[in-house]
Amino acid sequence: MTLLRTGSLFTAVLVAVIAAVVSVLSGLAICDALRHSAGLHTARAVVGWWPLLIYGPWMVASLSILRSALHQRRALHSWSIVLLFSTLATVLCVAQAPRTIAAGTSSALPAVAALACFQQLVRQITLTRPPRQAAPRHRTRPASVLGHAVTAGRGQGGVPPGYSAAERKAVHSPSGGRGFGYGA
Repeated sequence: MTLLRTGSLFTAVLVAVIAAVVSVLSGLAICDALRHSAGLHTARAVVGWWPLLIYGPWMVASLSILRSALHQRRALHSWSIVLLFSTLATVLCVAQAPRTIAAGTSSALPAVAALACFQQLVRQITLTRPPRQAAPRHRTRPASVLGHAVTAGRGQGGVPPGYSAAERKAVHSPSGGRGFGYGA
């Protein structure tokens, strides 16, 4: 391994550790705010698990994104789940904060920081993996499908046998034999 490759892998591992720590601290920081947001409308037995209802789908979608990144695939649906539940966590925390700019910002920061760290982790994974060979998306189509005339089994001038002279002219004329006033 070269020094550049080693440095790149070390950076990716460091980003993964920092992203994990920020995500855990974010969850701990907003846990009480999420419990408090559910406290008024939810049974006591469920209130303790309320943060899991927010960060459970977030974690599952995050793991799906990481798996997709390792396989160099897109994960649009999973990203939408992560964004939805990050937004939901942010809104619930801001709603519980006192009505000042500093309190609103500090209550929104943990969820936004976890999302930003996670996005950077995914970027590191996609950057450290060598690109796959691009596979052709479509096969080369035969000439007959692309609109080119195929002359196999055709008679004189590429027209199938048994066609009249007018039909032969229509096959060769750019207007399909309609003439459009040009002396057809």
